[in-house]
Amino acid sequence: MTATPAPYRFHAFDVSYFSAKVRPALRYKQLWYEELRADLREVQRRTGLGFIPILITPDDETWQDTSVILDRLEERHPDPPLFPTTPVQRIAAHLVELYSDEFATLPAMHYRWGSELGEASARARFIAMTGNEAIGNAAADRMAAARLGLGATDETGPAMEAHARDLLDTLSTHFQAHPYLLGERMSFADCALMGPLYGHLFTDLVPRKLLLETAVPVVGWIERCNVPGPDAQGQWLADDALAGSFREVLAAMGRDAAPVILDGVRTVEAWADTRPADLERLPRTVGACDGSLRGTPLKKVALPYSLWMLQRTLDAYRSLAQGERSRVDAALAGSGWEALLAYEPRHRLTKRGFELAFE
Repeated sequence: MTATPAPYRFHAFDVSYFSAKVRPALRYKQLWYEELRADLREVQRRTGLGFIPILITPDDETWQDTSVILDRLEERHPDPPLFPTTPVQRIAAHLVELYSDEFATLPAMHYRWGSELGEASARARFIAMTGNEAIGNAAADRMAAARLGLGATDETGPAMEAHARDLLDTLSTHFQAHPYLLGERMSFADCALMGPLYGHLFTDLVPRKLLLETAVPVVGWIERCNVPGPDAQGQWLADDALAGSFREVLAAMGRDAAPVILDGVRTVEAWADTRPADLERLPRTVGACDGSLRGTPLKKVALPYSLWMLQRTLDAYRSLAQGERSRVDAALAGSGWEALLAYEPRHRLTKRGFELAFE
């Protein structure tokens, strides 16, 4: 176990999508930590926001936002590493994180809240999680309504289920040959993908049945990520390679996710072009954007955070030397991510404290 003067304190819930992104990193790095059932009053006091998880460091710093948490864990505890340093694997991992954070929430919310059985079981878990029927039902009401804002409607449900089946098929093929996405070692891409696949699909009643019946290799990967023993870790593929089966995973993600993410980002940028000059605080959403998923019309709220996450990926991509970028382009050709990597944002966001702001 990595020595620290006191444990990290992880305010999380097992039912939480983004808690599932951070938990494997803490275990992989063998950190001394205590997982606490999230105290939402303490989260609000420390961050001014109601979002979980948060991670409180041994010296009482508060970290919020799972991408920031993973970055800072890597800075403080670089061994064992989560972030590849070679260009192709690093950008591929960023794309998995972008997919997981900014698109996979749609099918995840559909499976949790889009059926009578799914919603009933999720409500029961929320009540059990909070220990209070009124509070649990109120939280469930908010989340059930939020799925519609994300575009996870009854009309888009079949397209989301088709996407999920295709993704699970490609992941199953990959995990039959490789224990993790980039080879024999976990990376921050695996952590990110645990958000939708463990935080929702595996812990929820309806999609758990789908996983166990159709995607057992994916279930095996979930088990490995949740208990990433150091003795079982090998290396990422040599020579900055991506397995052919992982390229198929990236394509299954990119074909559907990249256009939806770009639709949202373009809507955010159009709003930013005419935003009030005295705007001090970014709203959580800035209207709705129209797009499609597998030929089905898709209407969803536009989130400034999506621009920040895309910016995070583009910063990593554009920091590469020209030759390295060419290698990345060749590795990702035909994956559906090309237009996203070519996008040139007109506006740039930063973090001020725990909130997004324009630079």
